[in-house]
Amino acid sequence: MKAATASRREQIRAMLAGRELPGALEAVDSVLSDADSGGVTTAEAIEQLLGAQITLPSNRRLQAAMRSSRLPVMKTLDEFDFSFQPSIKREQIESLHELGFVERKENVVLLGPPGVSKTHLAISLAIAAAQNGRRVYYGTLAELINSLEEARAAGSLNRRLKVLSHPSLLVVDEIGYLPVTQTGAMLFLQLISRRDEDASTVLNKSFEEWGAVMGDEVMAAALIGHILHHCHIVNIRGNSYRMREHTELWQALHSAGSATPRPLPKRPKKTREVKTS
Repeated sequence: MKAATASRREQIRAMLAGRELPGALEAVDSVLSDADSGGVTTAEAIEQLLGAQITLPSNRRLQAAMRSSRLPVMKTLDEFDFSFQPSIKREQIESLHELGFVERKENVVLLGPPGVSKTHLAISLAIAAAQNGRRVYYGTLAELINSLEEARAAGSLNRRLKVLSHPSLLVVDEIGYLPVTQTGAMLFLQLISRRDEDASTVLNKSFEEWGAVMGDEVMAAALIGHILHHCHIVNIRGNSYRMREHTELWQALHSAGSATPRPLPKRPKKTREVKTS
């Protein structure tokens, strides 16, 4: 009986391989094991095989997009804890993830103090766009400016600006973490100017702070003008996720440290030998 089951499984694998169904081929062993153990019905097993085949191309496309877009981590909207940030309008965030703003070539600005998960939302928008077949690109402000300065020094600035202007969605992160030179500020302004009305950009910095970031109020005003031309503003006034993690860690350590220590076993008293004469 076991030999017949193994033979049938090999036949199924051969048929899937011959029909170039790699998604179903990858999933067939686990699906058949579940079916053999009674964990799933025949209909559910077929559904899982078909689902694996359908989702494989999109998963591979997303993996390729993750590499080309330089996204640092996988953060999706499903993982976002709205209960911890009640100030966020959930309807607004879900609407943005439908990517209408990308179709209309509009921008998104995420406002709020450090640690409220602005980067999470920015990356989740990029992933949603990549899943939709859009070209996306992620970079910190320092990385983007550094690449523009290097291209300028090499005489290939226009080519680099064209490359960075092409993605449907550009996510600019870690704004204000490192100082920006006047030349770097001018180059970044050129990039945002080129993308204005041609592609969407996501940034996470308050408008009143751009003067300090750019080191020039006039350039900052010009930059803000390009960003605000067609813009969605998400204002997050909640607590810091980072502080929550630190607090939970401190509480765990404190609880462990304050636990009543187990008493050490008492050593038996040594008795001295008394010599008698």
